[in-house]
Amino acid sequence: MRILFMGTPDFARESLKALYESGYDIIGVVTNIDKPKGRGMKLVPSPVKEYALEKNLKIYQPQKIRKNPEFLEEVKSLNPDLICVVAYGKILPQELLDIPKYGCVNVHGSLLPEYRGAAPIQWAVLNGDKKTGVTTMFMNAGMDTGDMILKEEVEIGEDETTGELWNVLSKVGAKLLVKTVEQIENGTATRTPQPEEGTMAPMLSKEIAKIDWENKTAKEIKNLVRGLNPIMGAYSYINNKKIKFWKVQVLSQEQLLEEFEELKEYKGRLKQLAPGTVLFSDSKKGLFINAKEGIVQVLEIQGENAKRMPINDFLRGNSITAGNIFE
Repeated sequence: MRILFMGTPDFARESLKALYESGYDIIGVVTNIDKPKGRGMKLVPSPVKEYALEKNLKIYQPQKIRKNPEFLEEVKSLNPDLICVVAYGKILPQELLDIPKYGCVNVHGSLLPEYRGAAPIQWAVLNGDKKTGVTTMFMNAGMDTGDMILKEEVEIGEDETTGELWNVLSKVGAKLLVKTVEQIENGTATRTPQPEEGTMAPMLSKEIAKIDWENKTAKEIKNLVRGLNPIMGAYSYINNKKIKFWKVQVLSQEQLLEEFEELKEYKGRLKQLAPGTVLFSDSKKGLFINAKEGIVQVLEIQGENAKRMPINDFLRGNSITAGNIFE
């Protein structure tokens, strides 16, 4: 089985590694161009390219796939039996999909037809889902609409972040891809057409990261925080300073009053306080913020031009006063 692999991030690296270690003939690796990173804007290769270099695999980094006859001819000359695509980052034209003998297969980080698109893992966490998974499918020209081959379901932990779930699914996807390739090779792979209906998981915009204290519940704020960890971090402003939240917990009002006896005399007023109001701030006990349908307890935070740190460390060097309001 002559395999051409296409992928870019660490999620895809796991799949490439699994194929390589399973002994498949990887005739080439296609990945995105090196990107500038850090203060010096030094060009950094993708995780997939790093692995390909390590294993002396042939690497291709076309700027674009569509309307690129030279690259398409190069792929034809490689004569792949199968193209495996994992988080490559570009939509592939039908003329490329038609080249390999057995077609193109994709590893997608959701239980299709749910969460078609670029950010399925992030949206599953942002929406507070209890489960997700990985689907392998034969690719067509649509957006993750091809016939499904294999699926594996994964539970999402109550406090699990996008980063943590990403790592879990990358390993599940790698194993599922090897199993899929084995089935294609021995002729036992099944094809299950997808229904037209499904949900989309578009790329995340920066606008989503600002916490909406007025309209979102405490639970929704927690899901936003863990859904954007470690991608960009959810943020809010207090005293004109931008604060990023990396880890929070949700408490009921009863749990808060059990923790802080001194607040019991204000119990009647708590419900009248605006969402985003700081209820308690102490370097030993932490930071507690009023929210709709609950209290947000901040566990990990990041101040402007500072590193992320546990809330107790942050409050030892920064003052946030009870009664102040996050906006």
